[in-house]
Amino acid sequence: MRIRSDFAIALIGAMVALTACRKDPMEEPYMPGGNGLTPFVLDIPWWAIDSINPALIPQGDELTVEGIALGRRLFYEKALSDDYSLSCGSCHLQENAFTDPSRFSVGTDGSMGSRNAMTIQNAVAEHFFFWDGRAESLEAQAFGPVVNPIEMRNTWPVVVDRLQQHPDYPALFEQVFGTSTIDSVKVVQAIAQFERTLLTFDSPFDRYEYGGEIGALTEAQVRGRELFLGEAQCGNCHGPPLFLNHALNNIGLEVLTSDDGLAGITGNSEDRGRFKTTTLRNIAVSGPYMHDGRYETLAEVVDFYADSVDLTTPNLDEHMFAWLAGEIDLDPQERADLVAFMEALTDQDFLSNPAFSDPN
Repeated sequence: MRIRSDFAIALIGAMVALTACRKDPMEEPYMPGGNGLTPFVLDIPWWAIDSINPALIPQGDELTVEGIALGRRLFYEKALSDDYSLSCGSCHLQENAFTDPSRFSVGTDGSMGSRNAMTIQNAVAEHFFFWDGRAESLEAQAFGPVVNPIEMRNTWPVVVDRLQQHPDYPALFEQVFGTSTIDSVKVVQAIAQFERTLLTFDSPFDRYEYGGEIGALTEAQVRGRELFLGEAQCGNCHGPPLFLNHALNNIGLEVLTSDDGLAGITGNSEDRGRFKTTTLRNIAVSGPYMHDGRYETLAEVVDFYADSVDLTTPNLDEHMFAWLAGEIDLDPQERADLVAFMEALTDQDFLSNPAFSDPN
């Protein structure tokens, strides 16, 4: 479904400088730190990225082995928080597809947010970030949590000073960026490089759908696949291969909500209740679900779509026409099959890949 036109225009303008990156070798790659850096080519299957879902690498933050290593270390660096207790990885756990299994993450002073932490997976192909879509890039997203008063509660000058005084970081920044002088822009660029390597394309569904491995799915999962892509209408917003639609949608969660979603950014009442449609990859391990984590299980999510979509919700998206027409009618077996299919989107290698874990 569409994003509001004014918001979409802003996003398009922000992405003009982005360049598409495929698995093909890069010719004369940009070296942000000068000579000696090792270009890194993402290992993306041929079927996973296309003209509709390109891999987006901002000019000036092209991937290098050294930049990714620095970003990985910073992703797990607790000096980013005011009391050295939290890192990015504290609320984005690898075994949970880089999200928080708690409904709301807890900040350094015990404060609790009102939105569930989002997953970080295949983010190289995502167009915007946060539930309300307010960040147009991974770099822009990474600025926020450090200074958020209910998250890391820090300031960037303090973070930069800590890293500058660290025995290792100045030399690492010199290697990657050509200068030992650290600043916040370089920090988020490195973190974003690491996050763009968090690729997940090896689930049982992938082996069945693209690898021709017929036995990769159970009979229930095959039935669930047919429902998901057909009668149940799930594929309207969560179509493969990424299982998202690069949009912010109002799916009829409720008539009134204390969280305005996109409207909190645009100030447009027609955007109230619109939230980012997230990927369903690794969905079985990334609960709780919805922007506010209201559902604990996938079965509850399926029951919501089957029984509880509020068709009187203002700004209900046009893609919900099947619900408005009364076409969604799922019996208990079909609901169970849908859950079984979504469980087939779990990539165990991604959840345990040592290249993504804390290097310390």
